[in-house]
Amino acid sequence: MSGSPNQFTVHFWGVRGSIACPGAETVRYGGNTSCVEMRVGSERLIFDGGTGLRVLGQSMLAQLPVKGHLFFTHAHWDHIQGFPFFVPAFIPINTFRIYGAIAPNQSTVQQRLNDQMLHPNFPVPLQTMRADLQFFDVAIGEPIEITDEIKVETALLNHPGEAVGYRVNWKGYAAAYVTDTEHFADRADENVLFLARNADVLIYDATYTDEEYYSEKTSKIGWGHSTWQEAVKVARAAKVKRLVIFHHDPLHNDDFLDQIGEQVAQQFPNSLMAREGLSIQLISPEDNGSEG
Repeated sequence: MSGSPNQFTVHFWGVRGSIACPGAETVRYGGNTSCVEMRVGSERLIFDGGTGLRVLGQSMLAQLPVKGHLFFTHAHWDHIQGFPFFVPAFIPINTFRIYGAIAPNQSTVQQRLNDQMLHPNFPVPLQTMRADLQFFDVAIGEPIEITDEIKVETALLNHPGEAVGYRVNWKGYAAAYVTDTEHFADRADENVLFLARNADVLIYDATYTDEEYYSEKTSKIGWGHSTWQEAVKVARAAKVKRLVIFHHDPLHNDDFLDQIGEQVAQQFPNSLMAREGLSIQLISPEDNGSEG
């Protein structure tokens, strides 16, 4: 994924929610938790720092020096646990701008990342990271100007402890990253529709099926996640060009995700199941997009 002034590529390094789940039954889709990289023009934007961030970091070591923008949706463990193992952050020649909203307890993203690396949780503190780390508090609802051409829009998501959804806009293209959000029973979530509107790609939290979500015995109502059926509703309502089902439950093995993928495709043909290694190219020399 070399830099190019004429690219908008989305690459998936971690697609799971809750906890990493490596094993024989998760080989095809992967077991790492949330981390999505977008190469937009000459900029590198990274969304969430789950265990997939460690793998991304290893791939970046052949490209030094590197710079990037790292956006956190929130600080639940599956979205930050890869950060202490992000090797490029320990190398002084690298630069990272790190963004996150202030939490309901008033802690900043810097404080939350710092706290997970304090003893007795981790052997070395955040200050051991010698790269140029610049921290920014996200004002939810206000756009973030990465360059004159790249704008990141934000909106509040429905999740315990709050979470932020992101939309990247560049040269008329848009990719929305909407994970860790729970749909409303009685209405569409206007914040989600705002982020997803006419997007070329919508990455959406579909941790559960409707059957799991509404189960009388094991109801997931109030857990802060959505379903693939709701993902389809959002994609249709927002006139999304391509839907990506994301944040897979750790109990959903490869075969189960295959079945979900088939069901989603029947209702929204231009859809994909997120898997580690998946790349979606929004713009190509022929301007027709591709996926790998």
